[in-house]
Amino acid sequence: MKEPLTVTAPGAGGGRRRQAVRIMRATARDAKRLTRMVRDSRAYEGHYAAMVAGYRVGPDYIETHEVYLAAGDDGRLLGFYALVLSPPELDLMFVADDAQGLGIGRHLIAHMKERAREAGVRSVRVVSHPPAEGFYLSVGARRTGTVRAAPPAVQWDRPELLIDVE
Repeated sequence: MKEPLTVTAPGAGGGRRRQAVRIMRATARDAKRLTRMVRDSRAYEGHYAAMVAGYRVGPDYIETHEVYLAAGDDGRLLGFYALVLSPPELDLMFVADDAQGLGIGRHLIAHMKERAREAGVRSVRVVSHPPAEGFYLSVGARRTGTVRAAPPAVQWDRPELLIDVE
């Protein structure tokens, strides 16, 4: 990334402080905290809860795909994404509930586009959580269709988008 992101973010001790956000490759040792972020996300409360109940980001998944995390300079996990290269898809993207609105999601998307470009990818598919569609549109994605519900795991239609990286 050309410009590091500095935000006033929640720290490990609970207070807010100014800190730099670093994006780094996740390792197998990060599996539990990435899984916890997915399962604890307020975006998946209520009728969306079934989608992440029992969901696991395993060490094998992290080693197989391009998984990057955003952390404050105190080491606190602020967000992460998972890019599958074949076929190109943004499979997972989460920002900590108390860190949303700070630019971390945009920083992760910029990093993802850079990684995809380096891998020779021209565009990345996103099957969005319905409430997140507006975010993806705001970072340049375009809607290409709808992925129909697939009960019992996914009981609602989801927007399908494409992010051009070139």
